[in-house]
Amino acid sequence: MKVWTFSLAAIAATPNGGRRGWLASAIALAGLACVGGWTPVHSAAQSVVNVYSSRHYDTDEALYKNFTAETGIEVRIIEGDADTLLARIKREGEFSPADVFIAVDAGRLHRGVTEGVFAPVESSTLSERIPASLRHPEGLWFGLSKRVRVLIIDPARVQPAQVDTYEKLAAPDQTARVLIRSSNNLYNQSLLASLIHHWGEEQAEAWCRGLVAKLARAPQGGDTDQIRALAAGEGDVAVSNHYYFARMLSGDNAADREIAAKLQVVFPNQADRGTHVNVSGAAVLKHSPNRANAIRLLEYMTTPAAQKAYAIANNEFPVVDGVELSDVLKSFGNFKGDEVNASVLGNNNAAAVRMMDRVQWP
Repeated sequence: MKVWTFSLAAIAATPNGGRRGWLASAIALAGLACVGGWTPVHSAAQSVVNVYSSRHYDTDEALYKNFTAETGIEVRIIEGDADTLLARIKREGEFSPADVFIAVDAGRLHRGVTEGVFAPVESSTLSERIPASLRHPEGLWFGLSKRVRVLIIDPARVQPAQVDTYEKLAAPDQTARVLIRSSNNLYNQSLLASLIHHWGEEQAEAWCRGLVAKLARAPQGGDTDQIRALAAGEGDVAVSNHYYFARMLSGDNAADREIAAKLQVVFPNQADRGTHVNVSGAAVLKHSPNRANAIRLLEYMTTPAAQKAYAIANNEFPVVDGVELSDVLKSFGNFKGDEVNASVLGNNNAAAVRMMDRVQWP
């Protein structure tokens, strides 16, 4: 491929401002190169992939390094809040260097869909490895790991049968006090979005009102804080993503390990639709300058080795079947997950947020 090299300083100094001026200047310089003796440079396409990620885990950094070692493709990372990154991608438009966007919730991925910044991907590898419920129906994003919204109990105070469904958390005869994050939390919004799908808005809102009535305290802190409050006797059942509990069980904090050892995880709704499942996932950007490399990275992240890393190092459930789990995940036992397509969580997000406002979920 024939590539021309230009001085960025010369381009910046041209009187034409802005992107349109930049293009005009670049074209003009290209013309000068043809007639004025500039030498064309022959080189292969740049072997990079630019990732905008809202995940901040050492596991991911190690996977990117392994990908580069295997493929020779350099992974360049920009980390930040998902909404901030999406706003940046939107602002950069067709000039964005972003190839891949990674988020930790289907609701965030949905925002990228609605903003129109993702491009559909057809990959037999991704379609074969990732179950249909964990990828966008039109190939706009793909789940890389599963995040399961479970219930944590102190079996000395509450028996699993008392809270073996999400429905029971809000039942009129329920005496267990609930610890859960605020309505601003996207994990809770996605849980409610799934219930709207299964029940319809009227029943889901009735559940919401019942749940608010059962709150042990005004929501505060993250999922780990709910578990610690449970151990301290401030409530009877905590709602948490599974990996927060797994980290407490297996982490370096001795106090957290002691707390978690006395508690028990419950997977709700095993007798019917299954426990709510969310995803951490990735999408290829519409204006990706390195599209082939981007797809190759997504395919790598679904290899058995990469999926095992998610499970062993970060205690996330893999999206690919048959991958080895960490010891703590194995200790949780098998469970049935809700197989509704995760795109529903984003589609119903706005309805869920309005509902939370109506019932005054703090």
